[in-house]
Amino acid sequence: MASAGRRPADAPRGTVGRQAPRGRIGILDGLRLCAALMVVLYHYVAFGGGWEGSQAQLFPVLFRPSAYGWLGVELFFMISGFVICMSSWGRSISHFFTSRVIRLFPAYWLAIVVTTAVVFFMPGGITPLPWRDLLVNLTMLQRPMGVDEVEGVYWTLWAEMRFYLLFALVVWRGVTYRRVVVFCCVWATVAALATRGDANPVTDLVMAQDCWFFIAGLAFYLMYRFGQNLLLWGMIAFCFAMGNHTAMATWRATLDNVGHNVPGWGVAAVLTVFFVTMAGVSLGWFRRVNWRWLPTAGALTYPLYLLHESIGWEVFHRYQYTVNQWVLVGGTLAGVLVLSYLVHRLVERPMSKRLKTGLTKAFDQIRAEGATHHERPPTSVGPPPQGPDLDSPTRTLRRPAAPPPASAAPPRSRPVSG
Repeated sequence: MASAGRRPADAPRGTVGRQAPRGRIGILDGLRLCAALMVVLYHYVAFGGGWEGSQAQLFPVLFRPSAYGWLGVELFFMISGFVICMSSWGRSISHFFTSRVIRLFPAYWLAIVVTTAVVFFMPGGITPLPWRDLLVNLTMLQRPMGVDEVEGVYWTLWAEMRFYLLFALVVWRGVTYRRVVVFCCVWATVAALATRGDANPVTDLVMAQDCWFFIAGLAFYLMYRFGQNLLLWGMIAFCFAMGNHTAMATWRATLDNVGHNVPGWGVAAVLTVFFVTMAGVSLGWFRRVNWRWLPTAGALTYPLYLLHESIGWEVFHRYQYTVNQWVLVGGTLAGVLVLSYLVHRLVERPMSKRLKTGLTKAFDQIRAEGATHHERPPTSVGPPPQGPDLDSPTRTLRRPAAPPPASAAPPRSRPVSG
């Protein structure tokens, strides 16, 4: 990490490298919570799940802004690109793998168990999945395996995993300014070329629909760490244009869910707010936003995102005719927030520590075994080799000694010892 006032070796010429502040960035925790609440309100107020009747009539004031709540996922992707680039700088591939496992899986496993239990014991409009499908869901690979998901929102986890898989190539080589820029340019090029083609594994891997927000997050972090320049602004502008284009396809699909024609210009307006806000994070506009409750808010985001959907719909389906709709939505949201806090404190934190300890020991064992194998001399079987050992890593090949001249006296024989 470069010291303040000095340009790192891999920083672009003409910019001054800044020492990245240590610790959490408070505004990002707040943005995470905002993104999660957008998704929650979209599912509770606009999506149509759980309620009988028109939600536009049940929530006439909140319905229209909530209809754009699905865009919180795009904000999640931008924050993910920013944070993954920041947290993997100077880290090994084993650390990167461990950090992603302990971040994703503990809360996810419990969310599957809790959601399945609620759906099973509160029969409503949702049918529990067969146990074999539940087992596949525990691997987080249900989407590529063609298995139904416990929650519809889990599709974003497969997107995150593909991003981790791609960015692991950079982590493996070592994260630098130049490598991140090259990675972003190559990824954007392949995704742009794959957009017009038929569906194939390459198109699925590069996420031609959603990659623009991850790439923008990476570029925003480079700007945050090294300062702004024309190249980074150009990358961000390109991602903004492409992201607006691909988001419109999602907007058309959401019209069937919300049941009303919300204008498409709202998509561009919300995305503009997202990009401007992330630019502000990169340029240091929110340095003073460091309230104590923000880390807790950020920690609640992931469990809240995992738990809210089916649980809320089951509650609405059961109590919508006996409880006021505003009280029901507010009470359900408060209950899911409390449940998310309990999941974080009682499950996510202790289980993450155990997983980290176990995975660290496993990778240490792999490294130790590799070092032992490298240092272990080869074991000879049978008589010793007569010529030079061609497989020895420390071999020294010498020319054979020249025969003595014919006129020279024969050497005196020496007794053989041993």
